[in-house]
Parts: sequence; C-alpha cells; structure tokens
Amino acid sequence: MSSLVAQNISVVLGGRTVVDDVRAEFSSGLVTAILGPNGAGKSSLLRVLAGVDRPASGGVSWEHEDWFALSRRDRAREAALVEQDAQAELPLTVRMAVTLGRTPHASVFAGPAPEDAAIIDDALADVGITAFADRQISTLSGGERQRAHLARALAQQPRLLFLDEPTNHLDVGAQLATLALVRRLAQANDLAVVTALHDLNLAVTFADRVVVLDEGRVAAAGHPIEVLTPELIESVWGVSATVLAHPRTGSPVIVFELPDGPAT
Repeated sequence: MSSLVAQNISVVLGGRTVVDDVRAEFSSGLVTAILGPNGAGKSSLLRVLAGVDRPASGGVSWEHEDWFALSRRDRAREAALVEQDAQAELPLTVRMAVTLGRTPHASVFAGPAPEDAAIIDDALADVGITAFADRQISTLSGGERQRAHLARALAQQPRLLFLDEPTNHLDVGAQLATLALVRRLAQANDLAVVTALHDLNLAVTFADRVVVLDEGRVAAAGHPIEVLTPELIESVWGVSATVLAHPRTGSPVIVFELPDGPAT
C-alpha cells in the first residue's frame, strides 16, 4: 500500500497561519475526507498535498520520497487535482477538456501518443459521460460538468486524486452519484483519494477515513464513525448533534439540532 504523508505542514497566507503543524497519512485504495468549518484550512492543505503550493514549513513524502523534490511535471503525472467550482473558460468540447489531462504525459516534440485516445475514451466511460463527448462543456449541468473535470483528472492516470468540495452546488442525487463514483474508482484503480467536504453525512457514508481540521490544526483523525462524535461536532462546528442508526440500513446518520433563539 502506497502512502502520502504530511509531516508537520504549516501554510501562511497574508501573514496568517491557515494550516498549523498538520500531520496525516493518506493511503492508496482509500477515500480520505478532510473536514472542518469554513476557514479551517481544508483547501490550503489540499493544494499542498497535491503539490500545487509549497508549505511554509514541514514536508510531504510520497512512497518515502520527498514530494517536492519531484519536478512539477512529474508531480502532475502522479497526482490530479479537481478544484472547487472548476470552470472551463475556453469554448471546449468535453473530449477536448478531458484531453488536457494527458498534458503531463505529452512529448514536447511529438503529438498525442497512440494510446492517448483510448485513455481518454476510458476516462469518459468511467464517469459515464461518453454520450456528451462532443458537446460544449459550458452546456452541461453542474453534475455533468463536475464529471467532465473528474474525467480530465482520470485521464492523467494519477495515483493520487485530490478533490476540493466535489459536491459543491450539486443536487442530492448528483452528490451521491459523484461520491459513489469516486469511491468505486479508488477501490478499482488503487487510488489514494483525498477530498475536502462540508457534509458530515456524506463523509460518514463514503469516506474510509476523515481528518478534521479546526483553525488549521488536526482536531481528530480516523474512521468517520469513531471520529464524528456529538462531542467533537459541538467542539469543532459549535452545533449540537445526535448520531442515530438509519432505520433501514443501520448505518450511522448525524442529526443536527436547531439552535435555540432567533436566527442570526
């Protein structure tokens, strides 16, 4: 099993420490959800783990090697990042957008490799949007567009997949379908998937592990059922909650209690 290890990571933005001495491990074949309130440092940590930004201090290792000793191109061959609200600014078809995922593997002096077309077709099929391949990506619904960005990431053939709020602005059906797909891909392709999430019930349903951030520090980490207790939820999010068993499946469900007094 391969692992990406964060070693005492700190990130400073605008003179403020937004990620503070984070230590965590992310293993292949598993979905790890990074949780926390707004401003907890989820996106900043994700960008460091993906190799996009360097930390102010600490380090990241991948298979016991210094992650940042690799060139940016080599990191892009290993890791793919789908950012929050990813947009396609150019008038691209879905296939053209997914083809961009092959960029880290492209030769400087040659055109697309013969196997690229098959890899792109597989990525489109994996996320279920083959029928949309020739459509303008701007014409897709939010859920369809999110799948197109995911297909682009898969076309990179990464071993590490990072997703920043992949369910943002999606309806309930699209949220469930997207995370179910991500979980299947992690298991089938032995991917280490790291995703920032807001919805704690989605984390309980789909994540193998969670890392909870509170003001940039790790408040807890482990199996979601063990970590997301009423006590931790109240401490980190400031809300009261009860963890119940689903009446049909027996799976845990987090039920939040309405705060007393008028809304503010």
